[in-house]
Amino acid sequence: MTDIALKNKSDSLHSAGLPLDFQPDYTALAQTANQTTRDIVSAYPKTAQLFEALLSDPRVMTHWNLANYIAVIKLGYNDHGPIHAQVVTAAAMRLMQLLHQRGVAFDVIESGAGDLDDAHAVVLAGIMLHDIGNQIHRTGHEVFSVALAQPILERHLTPLYGDDPVKLQALTGFTLSAIACHDCNPSPLTMEGAVVAVADATDMTKGRGRVAFDRGKIDIHSVSALGVETVDIRAGGDKPIEMVVALSNSAGIFQVEQVFARKLIATPLKDYVTIRAIAADYPDAEQHIIRNVVFDGTRFRLDEDADHPAA
Repeated sequence: MTDIALKNKSDSLHSAGLPLDFQPDYTALAQTANQTTRDIVSAYPKTAQLFEALLSDPRVMTHWNLANYIAVIKLGYNDHGPIHAQVVTAAAMRLMQLLHQRGVAFDVIESGAGDLDDAHAVVLAGIMLHDIGNQIHRTGHEVFSVALAQPILERHLTPLYGDDPVKLQALTGFTLSAIACHDCNPSPLTMEGAVVAVADATDMTKGRGRVAFDRGKIDIHSVSALGVETVDIRAGGDKPIEMVVALSNSAGIFQVEQVFARKLIATPLKDYVTIRAIAADYPDAEQHIIRNVVFDGTRFRLDEDADHPAA
């Protein structure tokens, strides 16, 4: 099965007659993200099988493309389609990897519903399907995503867990909970839901934020997104995870605070993640208003330690 390749303009939804002629060529980005996901889930057979099944399902692709049509064409938002799903899936799997390495407990395991493979499967399904409700409307899209995801989960989890109806139902419930809470309204209560919510916020770099800006959405959201160069998820020190956000423009701090930190502080992950925003040196960058700030779990503060690299 090959990776999803989006052409320079975009694939068309031939069956629905909906041309999506706004999508830049993010094929390489999707391929890199998918390789990261595959590398991590290779240790988890059920999760690996689920990933390939969802990625190759034409009905799932149609859900993603329709969600993008409404989000981008109708509302002028950034990508909420297949590339977004693949990029944030890689981020979610990286978060899971780092949390597991530091012995952080997952609710699927703590509840007795499943093992580590099952916890990864819940997060993977949740993050891949979290935004499909946008095809109905942005308002209430979390609830719509839950409704649309149910038959997809039935279709793809049954081959993996059909011989254990109790586990099948429990993992479905955990996945739907993660989808319902991915925008932190309401806040996620499980670690799996927290990973889905926070991973969703990582797809905010400059190139990914340009779609809305180029389509004429000039506001603090679109402008600040252009100030974010990279988001690096790495092993932390005192906390298991450090997310380093490199800024080429200080306006990017709005994106970090209002998108990234807003989600983190509303989830159980807040005790396990440090966000570090660094004003890095890029060609043609503005004169920086800020240099280094760090989010310590409750607020942003100046970082007195200036030795941290940007990426």
